[in-house]
Amino acid sequence: LHGVPELIISDRDPRMMSRFWQTLNTSLGTKLNFSSAYHPETDGQTERVNQVLEDMLRMYCMDQQYKWEEYLPLVEFAYNNTYHSSLKMAPFEALYGRKCRTPVSWDSVEDRVVIRPEILTEMEQQVKLIRERLKEAAD
Repeated sequence: LHGVPELIISDRDPRMMSRFWQTLNTSLGTKLNFSSAYHPETDGQTERVNQVLEDMLRMYCMDQQYKWEEYLPLVEFAYNNTYHSSLKMAPFEALYGRKCRTPVSWDSVEDRVVIRPEILTEMEQQVKLIRERLKEAAD
């Protein structure tokens, strides 16, 4: 969906360290970085997202813990469409350059035709804005 990654940061799962994955990633031009054993903070950003998703799943599944897999798509949707202070927008909006269209928002959807150069300009502005916001959040 989003192309071949340039870099993958992974724990030391034997599957990721296997000859097959090493060869595949080399042939795709993807660099593999492995975190230090027993130091999950090596990939702190991913660990934080995982913690948030676990907390969200826990809230959805309080009385029906065995159904967590059924709730996972709802949690993913909620996470991707929730405002993130580091981005100053939702991840969906950062990725696609527009708010997610949901049944709740159908009454406010504008019918407009966007020509290609306008889309490119909007996306360039969006990327610039996101980079600025991420830099502010990191500082």
